[in-house]
Amino acid sequence: MHQLLKEKNELSPGQIKAAATGFVSLFSLIGIMFYGLPFFYDFWVKEFGWSRVTVTSGTAFGRITAAMLGFFVGWLIDRKGPRKLILTGTLFAGTAFVALGMMTSLWQFYAFSLCAALGYISGGPLPNQVLISRWFTKTRGKAMGIAYLGVGIGGVLVPQIAKRLNAHLGWRHSLMILGVMMVLISFPVTWFAKDNPDNSVKEIDKPDSKIPIGDVLKKRSFYLLLIGSVCSIAAVSGTIQHLKLFFSLDLNYTQSQSANVLSLILFSSILGRLFMGWLADRIPKKFVMVLIYILVAASIPLLYFASSPGVIYVFAFLFGVALGGDYMIIPLMTAEIFGIKTLGRVMGIILTTDVISDALSPMLVGWLRDNSGSYFTGFAALISLAIVGTITVLFLPGKPKQS
Repeated sequence: MHQLLKEKNELSPGQIKAAATGFVSLFSLIGIMFYGLPFFYDFWVKEFGWSRVTVTSGTAFGRITAAMLGFFVGWLIDRKGPRKLILTGTLFAGTAFVALGMMTSLWQFYAFSLCAALGYISGGPLPNQVLISRWFTKTRGKAMGIAYLGVGIGGVLVPQIAKRLNAHLGWRHSLMILGVMMVLISFPVTWFAKDNPDNSVKEIDKPDSKIPIGDVLKKRSFYLLLIGSVCSIAAVSGTIQHLKLFFSLDLNYTQSQSANVLSLILFSSILGRLFMGWLADRIPKKFVMVLIYILVAASIPLLYFASSPGVIYVFAFLFGVALGGDYMIIPLMTAEIFGIKTLGRVMGIILTTDVISDALSPMLVGWLRDNSGSYFTGFAALISLAIVGTITVLFLPGKPKQS
């Protein structure tokens, strides 16, 4: 990681710790939790008799409820620092997975999903994006890309790990083991991180001037960024949350086949994060964002031809590359337009709306699938959202303020 982030100047210990914290916490709270949980949806459909809407509604309920705290969490990060939030979120997420492995009723499913969502909002993308943005300026895109590699690597590994655990121990013990893994991997590294850069950091520019949050909310660019990210996140989430259900219950893939395609998607997302992070340091971030959103819109239609030989692998690669850049580019674009001082609060608002779209989109697709008997209409809705997001981002400022 040190060599990947190194350019002309040596990294400070604080920068290394910040990048490592971002890597392991995103590995746990997104790579394992976010991408791992949908791997268990089909087991719940079979064991509890729940519908597709029900198994995706737990995440929706939890995230919408937790999203109401998004601005408050952003406020806490700006004033208290991201480290304590990441530690707290890790404990919430690990506990939620252990509890989900023991659930026996629907109310428990919703309660533990809320606990997982609190972990996500407290310790996931928001505090890690702020942490990385504080410690890096000139190589922020690359540093964010390295941190977000944790998401891709976690996403690649968790279907394979879950597949083997399920085969030997069942889905309940699999979830419990994954929950313990999250805490053991993330908590110790985060403990030694620091919230703010010190004098040893060579690449940090002079602090940017603070923009009052009220002034941010008056800017047209804020709403364009908000709408664009909401649409693209909805398209990505609605797709990824239903892939295991689509593969196992509609295409009759085996558990092994499903796990392999999901792992390919997340492996491709690693390439996407590295490439998009590298690109974001070299060309205007707006164009990187447009490229990512175009890939999202272009890849989903391939699911209509998933039964044709080889098509699913083309989809997995293109969608994975887009997935790798999608979540990462939003804080980079936000920091470039509005600066670092208010990043926690601005991202708190954006992440809140993104989380709501992230939660509702899979439910919408599930409802359309349950009522129509196929994913045709649901995929069409996701494609439309991706196109709207792309068009909206095109109207962002071409040369945002440099932070």
